[in-house]
Amino acid sequence: MIENPPALEEWREVYKFAIHMKKIVPWEWITETDIFGVQNPETDEIGFVSVMGMAGEHYAIAVYMGPEGLYGFWDLQDAGPNDSPERVLEIPQLQASFENRDELDKKDHEIIKKLGIKFRGRHAWPMFRSYRSGFFPWFLEANEARLIMYVLEQTLDVALRYREDESLLETSDEKSYLVRVPHKEDGILVWEDRIMRVPPPEPPHIPIAMNTQEIKVLKRLPQSRHTIEIDFFMFPAKIGEKGTRPFYPYMLLLVDAQSCVILGNESMIADPSLEAMWGSIPMNVVHQLSKAGIVPREIRVRSELLLQLLEPLAEELCFNLKRSRTLGSLDSAKEFLLQHFT
Repeated sequence: MIENPPALEEWREVYKFAIHMKKIVPWEWITETDIFGVQNPETDEIGFVSVMGMAGEHYAIAVYMGPEGLYGFWDLQDAGPNDSPERVLEIPQLQASFENRDELDKKDHEIIKKLGIKFRGRHAWPMFRSYRSGFFPWFLEANEARLIMYVLEQTLDVALRYREDESLLETSDEKSYLVRVPHKEDGILVWEDRIMRVPPPEPPHIPIAMNTQEIKVLKRLPQSRHTIEIDFFMFPAKIGEKGTRPFYPYMLLLVDAQSCVILGNESMIADPSLEAMWGSIPMNVVHQLSKAGIVPREIRVRSELLLQLLEPLAEELCFNLKRSRTLGSLDSAKEFLLQHFT
């Protein structure tokens, strides 16, 4: 079930612009890093548009929501192949993509059938999805459908002008962007170009829950010679009550570096938020170490986030904490779990 689903006429407008977009193939001359903004006429929030498809793999128009989405996109670009592939699912965005017929859901086909539209061929079928941090990509609500309609309309405008004049998206500094801004004249939306500076968002506040009593109990154990590898990652499944937007589960995994034995694992969800879930990780590590009866000599992690979250714990329990791109034992255990799940 979708809360406040789009009306059929709203879908008709969305598909109209998507069909036009596919005809002009803007990814033939725009790269995904040629970013510009579109201001939502209903909320004034700015979405930042990326046109994907020049590589010939994924054809889509993505709109990253606000500074959080914009800088999440740039962080992903900077990380390159070293970042976790699921990171893109944590960036708030909407996507209008062009897929093969069998990649659409039953609900997508039902809407297309009601509209009386026909598509044929590879990468010819429009699909629209909403991405929210910690959730499975989901169907659009009415306000999201209207936003993607505005975005597609203005992307057509910007793309055709950019083809004739590549200086259109040039700005005086890397934090400034061309933004399409609307206003009303005689009840009709009129759009204009404006250059806006968009500073990075404030770092998220992560409330870390600590149980000092449980840590004291763990500190009484003698320190072992173990080196433990820890990672925290999204698991390829969806969970939740039927009819509601499903969550992606995350897994906290602890593996002995020498023996490859799994010392602990914990399934978690981003409820009520990603930040709250992250903040619960240190105590989850304490729980797993307590169950294993181990205070390690060293813990190795891959991500900067885990490094920061576990630093206070490393000071309390006097173990070495290191960041390493290679976690061989953990990756082997992770691969086994993923294969078993599949």
